Amino acid sequence: MKRIVILFTISFLFLAANGQKFMTKNGYIGFSSHTAIDDIKADNNQVAAVLDISTGDMVFQVLIKSFHFEKALMEEHFNENYMESDKFPKSTFRGKIINLSSVDFNKPGKYDVTVDGDLNMHDVTNKISVKGTIEVVQGGVNASSKFNIVPEDYKINIPGVVRDNIAKTLEVTVTIKYAPVESK
Repeated sequence: MKRIVILFTISFLFLAANGQKFMTKNGYIGFSSHTAIDDIKADNNQVAAVLDISTGDMVFQVLIKSFHFEKALMEEHFNENYMESDKFPKSTFRGKIINLSSVDFNKPGKYDVTVDGDLNMHDVTNKISVKGTIEVVQGGVNASSKFNIVPEDYKINIPGVVRDNIAKTLEVTVTIKYAPVESK
């Protein structure tokens, strides 16, 4: 846990040295799986995220054990059998808004963006590119996106006995409400 805090602090300081920052410690990431057999949904409201609006750099950090399910047994299996959250306690994303010039951070409104970056989960890093929305609002910036991931791409093994209960592709939903970081 100490390493996670140090890593996030270093990432934040790196971003803080370069431009206007927005941050949250309680963003939302959820995922869902739909099959003919079962619907599974997990929610995490303890997502730490930093956005540098001058460069478009984004950093997210998610503690795996902070995902919560409707059924306690699903949560236990998720942490122990699939994500091995004691061994791999967090997931991180480090990326950049590639069409930053299309966002006017001085004008309230919604802007379509594309974010490219590296998603690390289960000790595997993959490059991803996702479409999303940046909304400039009074006193902050909101970001949202929906995209798909394949657990197998992150070496997350689903046991054969429950393989048909879990979709091969999971839908991920991200909703972040950033507040400006006060400079000292």
